[in-house]
Amino acid sequence: MGYTNRNNRRPFEGASKASHHHIINDPEVQAVIERIYKPPQNNKLFLTELIEDFEPPKNNPVEAIIAIDGGYTEVTLDQGFPSRTMHFLQFGALLFKSEDLAEVNAAAHINPEDMARLKNIHRLKLALPTKNVRFQDETTLQGTILKSIFEFFSNNNLEEKHSLINTLAWFIFRHYKQGNRSEKDKLWNLATNPLTIEGKQVTLFEQQMSKDYTFTCSETGGKIYLTDIFRFQEIIDEETGAAGILGYLVNTIEHIIIIHLIRQLLRIQPEMLKKVLFIKDGSTGFFGQTAPLHDPMNDLINWLLDKHNILLVGLEKSGAFVDHAQEIQNKLKPGQALILTDDYIYRYILPGGGDPIRPYASTSNYGHKVIFKTRKEQMHVVSVPVRELKKFPTVIDLPNLQVLLDNVEDLHCDMYDSALFPVALVNKLVSLSAHPSQRILQKFANQNLA
Repeated sequence: MGYTNRNNRRPFEGASKASHHHIINDPEVQAVIERIYKPPQNNKLFLTELIEDFEPPKNNPVEAIIAIDGGYTEVTLDQGFPSRTMHFLQFGALLFKSEDLAEVNAAAHINPEDMARLKNIHRLKLALPTKNVRFQDETTLQGTILKSIFEFFSNNNLEEKHSLINTLAWFIFRHYKQGNRSEKDKLWNLATNPLTIEGKQVTLFEQQMSKDYTFTCSETGGKIYLTDIFRFQEIIDEETGAAGILGYLVNTIEHIIIIHLIRQLLRIQPEMLKKVLFIKDGSTGFFGQTAPLHDPMNDLINWLLDKHNILLVGLEKSGAFVDHAQEIQNKLKPGQALILTDDYIYRYILPGGGDPIRPYASTSNYGHKVIFKTRKEQMHVVSVPVRELKKFPTVIDLPNLQVLLDNVEDLHCDMYDSALFPVALVNKLVSLSAHPSQRILQKFANQNLA
């Protein structure tokens, strides 16, 4: 690593620009490179058995679209102490009617009032200390972060009757089942207690939950927040910080927003639920420490498919599956969908042979991935929620696949590669650019700390 110049008294010393040849010419390094597994070239792919032809349904049931996305940016709180940082997160839920989008598409010129109809958006904001910072009423970074997340869930409701923390309880304790809940549905096994040094497992019983959605720790007498089930306490480090939780946190909040909106529709207008398409930015799964949430999510998806034929889809914009989709685009004809099996994933996309019994990502995902080439030749990686993950899924295992693909094709956007209009729009409305957003937020934080 190079040296920084803090006091403007010495020249900046960057890392060496000539040392790479020591690595390139090292026999051990060369041997490691030669041992790396290389997936088969795309001219050796066997796709025929996995391809499903796209057949648009005669009647598209979707009358409204809700897209959810989130983003964040980092700011330094003290220029003289650059390792003191916090992150500002922003989330958006964009709602518009299908007929409004159709009218905009048909118009020769798009008027500002036309776009205004499509910008019916709710924004949620979270300011999260992430390194060398704590609240005045907390003694640690961990305690500060866990409290920040809990307060965010407690204080936001998207202008609905219930808060996000209330919806989280509704979700993990399966309240939607009403009188059909099992005893297992009424508890949550938390792998690590955030209030003890040992961090032993603790069982959270719903009947012991306080009205403020906390539980009393039997060992310390302190409060365990309901949001501690995300288990971020396991990866927050008092010295190196908590930047590692951000991707997991954004994904979790996006999911809870979707669940919150589904819940409100169930309460107010349940018959509309089967006419609304929910679009999530990213795949359908929970990852890292939040992975256990995929289990109640799978339960909810099964219940929603049984009762309301839920329409939900995840759209991936980056990663190994998106890279592979671009690589094989010449192998698919327009209007074809490639349903990815475990054998295909581990042969052509990911290293390793996978689990011989359990399907790919069975401890985190609740949907299967499909590579779809639209009739206009756009490539999309689509995640479709399913009742049960399988090692060799077929079209029968993917509920509402043709309806979902029909809407993915209709919502295409030429702003970016493989973009959908609602996702691109909500991203534009909530994303925080490095400049000028980062500088503005940094100035705001510094002024309020002064």
